[in-house]
Amino acid sequence: MLTVVIGLASALVYGTADFFGGLAAKRIGAVLATAVAAATGLGLILALLPFVGGVWSRDALVLGALSGLTGAIAIGLLYACLAIGPMSILSPLTAVVSAIVPMAVGLARGEAVGMLGGVALVIALVAVVLVGFVPERGAVRPSLRGVLMAIGSGLAIGAFLVILDAAPEDSGLVPLVANRAANTAVMFAIVLAMVLIARRRGTPHRPRADLVAGLKLAIICGVFDALANVGLLWGIRIGDLSVIAVLTALYPAGTIILARVVLKERIAPVQYLGLVLAIAASAMLALS
Repeated sequence: MLTVVIGLASALVYGTADFFGGLAAKRIGAVLATAVAAATGLGLILALLPFVGGVWSRDALVLGALSGLTGAIAIGLLYACLAIGPMSILSPLTAVVSAIVPMAVGLARGEAVGMLGGVALVIALVAVVLVGFVPERGAVRPSLRGVLMAIGSGLAIGAFLVILDAAPEDSGLVPLVANRAANTAVMFAIVLAMVLIARRRGTPHRPRADLVAGLKLAIICGVFDALANVGLLWGIRIGDLSVIAVLTALYPAGTIILARVVLKERIAPVQYLGLVLAIAASAMLALS
């Protein structure tokens, strides 16, 4: 029961982080938004480390850093596709793909999915098709670029979960420290390169108002993302990877609610069906 609660809570927090990350990416770009969010998360996790603890080891640091590099790719693609929009479609697509990856790893390891899990995988694939299908004129239509970014992000998120699950049980928050440190270093290196290129080309600066607003949104995103990662790691430690991975894949619920209420995004009926099936498939996978 505790595993389910942690998984669902992490999902809602992840969804909130993605919403703010998408808004930040629209103002300051996906790369800078990801870098600022990662740095914010690193600061928060370092602040929590004395209270949670953990054994420092080579495996914990290496796997944590590797998950950070994978996470940088995943989150960068996610925020980029959310900036393109629509959030309410691309976020669930990413979630379904990210849920399938850990299940595939589990199958390769010899885990039995069962009939319920098999049905859920089929439903998930149907959901992937429906969320990208727009039969009605004027409905929200995701671009091919956005869809491909969402799928790529989902694959990377799945890899991130598998790597993090391999970290030593007694490592506490140490893998997340290495994760955020590697993530921050990579993203700010990219930001620096982009700044230098922009200066050479004489690219105009972003309006100060957009920069300030974007940085604030990215910081908020980083706080929620770090808290969700802590919950995810906790859930993996006390439960099964497949269950936690699929439960956290329900994070579009938070994104969709905020996108519908704040951004007034319109969704076609068939897309609603796709979203419902995506959530249902995630829940069924968790129960399989």
